[in-house]
Amino acid sequence: MPGQWQNFLCNLGEWRGSFTTMAADGVLGASSPSVLTLASDDDDRLVRFGLRRWPAGTAMAVGGGPADGAGESSYAVEQDYRSLGRQVVFFPSGAFNKGSLQVAPQTAFGGEFGFIGDNRRHRLVLLYSEAGSFEQLVLIREFRAGSAAAERPATRADQLLGSWIGQAATISADWSEPVQCDCRLELGRAELEGLRLLPDGGFCHLPEQVSHREAFVLEGGWLLSSGRMERLIRRYDASGAWISATHAVLSKAPV
Repeated sequence: MPGQWQNFLCNLGEWRGSFTTMAADGVLGASSPSVLTLASDDDDRLVRFGLRRWPAGTAMAVGGGPADGAGESSYAVEQDYRSLGRQVVFFPSGAFNKGSLQVAPQTAFGGEFGFIGDNRRHRLVLLYSEAGSFEQLVLIREFRAGSAAAERPATRADQLLGSWIGQAATISADWSEPVQCDCRLELGRAELEGLRLLPDGGFCHLPEQVSHREAFVLEGGWLLSSGRMERLIRRYDASGAWISATHAVLSKAPV
């Protein structure tokens, strides 16, 4: 399996999109146009990151990002990377999972799930308060600049129902070699009750409360097409410590 840095490089490019917040009650807010760039230098040993965002409600261009005439961005940040922190895990497709390493009392907590494919990136950020209660979700829909990539339809429950088969790779917090295995997922009505269905083929499963005294799991998912699903799963133990991350690529099983 390729190394973490090589997996990270799968995300290189200019990504035009938007950030949309969803409150704990499921209400979507206005979208903020964005342009994110990841450019390599020094023979791929350096990656330059840049992000610009415009105010929520700013008109968006077809294909993502701000429309012509949107003016200057209201937020901009740049950063250079030569290495990756322990809080983020990249998989061979470029999909990644990032989050707090430890749940701690009176400390904000969060996790991010990033999917990539067909000139698209679909990202979910889950944010919890200092008291450990779920506060909001940020949905980030990105399109490779110059491509004809389109947004996926909002996820419907019937698209997820049934049997799914595929491959999963798990990386543990001790950074031992990834464990790969065949996997099968059965989704019935009961399993869907805990899922939040999102625009652009997204879905997620999250606890309403997290604690350093109880084990829990965070999950993000994306339907890249009607018969293909990807899942990213981040697990924490009963002390609130991160223990592993899994990326599963699944296809709908033949009936």
